[in-house]
Amino acid sequence: MSATTENRTAPGSPARVSGTVRYWAAAKSAAGRAEQPFEAATLADALAAVRAAHADRPELLRLLEACSFLLDGEQVGGRDRAGLALSEGWTVEVLPPFAGG
Repeated sequence: MSATTENRTAPGSPARVSGTVRYWAAAKSAAGRAEQPFEAATLADALAAVRAAHADRPELLRLLEACSFLLDGEQVGGRDRAGLALSEGWTVEVLPPFAGG
């Protein structure tokens, strides 16, 4: 994954793009769906939209704090979510902690 500046609307401000949030395992159950579309500029924005859309699902909100994320197949790790600009068509994978690993 490479941060892109092609879709910027103002200096230092990433443009909003469309993509898909895909939930796995317990996150899928807590969200009540396997995936949903998003429109966001950064990973932080996409996760804020998920929290707003699922404000009535406290289990998902709690679980998101412990999840790992993949952006278009690459691990986010400890990188600042607000600094990770998204590109059009990317998938954000929501991976809850798995037993034994």
